[in-house]
Amino acid sequence: MEFCPVLLAELKAEARKVALGRRAAMDPALGAALVDIVLGQVPPPPGAVVSGFWPMGPEIDIRPLLLALHDCGHPIALPVTPKRGNPLHFRRWRPGDDLARGPLGTRQPGPEAEPLTPAFLLVPLLAFDRAGRRLGYGGGYYDRTLAALPGATALGCAYACQELDEVPAGPEDARLTAIATEAGLIIPSRWPEG
Repeated sequence: MEFCPVLLAELKAEARKVALGRRAAMDPALGAALVDIVLGQVPPPPGAVVSGFWPMGPEIDIRPLLLALHDCGHPIALPVTPKRGNPLHFRRWRPGDDLARGPLGTRQPGPEAEPLTPAFLLVPLLAFDRAGRRLGYGGGYYDRTLAALPGATALGCAYACQELDEVPAGPEDARLTAIATEAGLIIPSRWPEG
């Protein structure tokens, strides 16, 4: 369904409120369940560079998954937030590395860390639906990043309670390949083109 930009912005703002409310009561430690789900059902190809994210506040904590992927031999990258309007950059992270403070409360590798290009992205989100639509914080960073990485796998990481019946989305909003939650893996249904 096509929305005018003003209506789409209003619908996204309302969906963000709902998603933030649902997420607030969750235990970030539930993210440990993603280790078995991802490694057992949708493991990255051998040696693939995997990007993750350092959790902020009540986001699901994927650090156990990052450690497990590192132990499996995957180079791990974390995003570096650029100026608004640009795609994310990624730098290598290894367990024990210090992280610098980034914009918007993020934690990211410092400028000395090796730049990497991920083929498999663990994507944070506020809400998702069964068609693979994702609602982020509103900066569009992952939408621009995924558009710049055609063919990359985009695996959303969230709590099951963050699922909505339908996430409002426009044509520039990137779709997820799959979503991993503490309750299991969701493979998006086919969606209409447009």
